[in-house]
Amino acid sequence: METRSDNGRAIVIGANGGIGGALVRALRAQETWSDVVALDRASDPPLDLTDPESIAAAARAVAADWRPLRLVINAAGVLDRRGGVAEKHWMQIDATAMQRVFAINTIGPALLMKYFLPLLAPGRSVFAALSARVGSISDNRLGGWYSYRASKAALNQLVRTAAIELRRMRPEAVCVALHPGTVATRLSAPYVKGRPDVQAPDEAAQRLLDVIAKLDARQSGQFFDHRGDAVPW
Repeated sequence: METRSDNGRAIVIGANGGIGGALVRALRAQETWSDVVALDRASDPPLDLTDPESIAAAARAVAADWRPLRLVINAAGVLDRRGGVAEKHWMQIDATAMQRVFAINTIGPALLMKYFLPLLAPGRSVFAALSARVGSISDNRLGGWYSYRASKAALNQLVRTAAIELRRMRPEAVCVALHPGTVATRLSAPYVKGRPDVQAPDEAAQRLLDVIAKLDARQSGQFFDHRGDAVPW
């Protein structure tokens, strides 16, 4: 993202994850931000995507700071069921496991939009939610991964819808979904062995920030991958 004369703040949610931590390091290395806030379940204030009050409280703490908020990235997410794996066929669908995936990948980010989008400063600012290409309905050729695919498809719709509303209050703001590619993290470890396209978290973070830096309001409400290419819905 460009250096701004007001040196606004950047916030990363899910800072304790592989990509989230790498995004925090990359943003702080830029030395163009007045502050880079790392939020997760153990931060101060804590932010837990399954706890609506913690999201609201974190937003209140951010709002209490006078420095303009220019960037919010949600890097938190869950891929599979606790103690299990992503569903390979419909007989593996479990209601409780699916609720957990949706709570973190969809409902939590929706509440982030509710509380953080109004805090974006006038002028160019960005809210980016990490999604996944497997959430693309038109690009689904393999099936499986019911909870993860559906939760990310729902997230994409939320981003699209929020972008429409955001345009009315912040015409220069950007609200997008981003696909980081395949990244070597704890979340993806069971699925990436032997794949040639796996990125290190620091590489993925820099690619995402490069994409964000080039976005403008005309691209709000869209879905891009880590190369900056549009991903079909």
